[in-house]
Amino acid sequence: MQTTEFDVIVIGGGLIGAAVGYGLVRHGQRVLILDEGDNTYRAARGNFGLIWVQGKGVNSPPYADWTCQSAQLWPELSKELEELTGIGLAFVQNGGFDFCMDNEEFDNRKTMLEKMAGGSSKGFSFEMLNNTALKAVLPEIGPTVLGASYSEWDGHVNPLLLLKALLRGFKNLGGVLHNQAVFDLSFVNNCYQVQSSSQLFTSEKLVLAAGFSNSELAPKVGLSAPLYPQRGQILVTEKTQHFLQHPTGFVRQTSDGGLLLGDSHEDVGFNEGTSIIEMQKIAKRAITLFPCLEGIKMVRAWGALRILTKDGLPIYEQSATCPGAYNLSSHSAVTLAAVHVFELAKCIANKMDIPSSLQCFSAKRLYV
Repeated sequence: MQTTEFDVIVIGGGLIGAAVGYGLVRHGQRVLILDEGDNTYRAARGNFGLIWVQGKGVNSPPYADWTCQSAQLWPELSKELEELTGIGLAFVQNGGFDFCMDNEEFDNRKTMLEKMAGGSSKGFSFEMLNNTALKAVLPEIGPTVLGASYSEWDGHVNPLLLLKALLRGFKNLGGVLHNQAVFDLSFVNNCYQVQSSSQLFTSEKLVLAAGFSNSELAPKVGLSAPLYPQRGQILVTEKTQHFLQHPTGFVRQTSDGGLLLGDSHEDVGFNEGTSIIEMQKIAKRAITLFPCLEGIKMVRAWGALRILTKDGLPIYEQSATCPGAYNLSSHSAVTLAAVHVFELAKCIANKMDIPSSLQCFSAKRLYV
């Protein structure tokens, strides 16, 4: 059986694996990404496409700062990928709105974001707008929407074009991508051995970015990944005249005029399907927010699984018993793509430990 050597093997070709893999080849590493393809759960294809800062890490300043840092780096990432690959990401960062339907929700949101801003070392800022102020920016907003929070840090992007660009950029810089399932992996004589259906690959470093499969793979290299699925459903409308220039937490208009409606949260195990009841809730909320959507046609819908920990925060960890093995698990792969490329990959390329500011995201915290 053929054996091929690399500096780093990345298991998982979704948004996290692709971002870290691309970042590693930027540092001159010989990198293999092993991606199982459509035989596994694929969070990227169900991503809403938000680069979202407001509300992230309210009770975790390190996560809030990590998110803000990524938002600051996103313009650089978008420019670099477009120049390298010729793929435009439909990236816009002109601030986002999160809506409040009553006074209690408005006051709670303000308190939450004040707490986040107070603990931020990156200068996070926001505004609270009542319906009148909101209507001046979003003329189509419904009369029953009390107001919204706004943060200039927020933006959006086409997540499938992002994934395509990361993988094309990875290959353009010499990275190797194989669509092969991993059957086994081990750490022998300070070397990682990864067995696929047809080849044995070896490397001195290993990155686990395989989503839910990390739960099975991590224990083989002295790590753990206690993850659980949460389903989100998305509705897609026919193309319509542009009226929504900013991303929002519930409705996003894409560059071609179509609308994405979403933000559902369902605990249904590994069921990726859709439900009429949830789709009705999403559609009703969208019409409440923007009455102009009443009568617009839905063209498709899908469900996808968020990769979550019990506290909603990511897992970043290097193995103590198998140096150079890293566990990366997060449900916020679009927002964090820039720091994964520019910061996290740099640490892995140099076989460094996870940055001290991120060591609180070890999986060990989830067993306390």
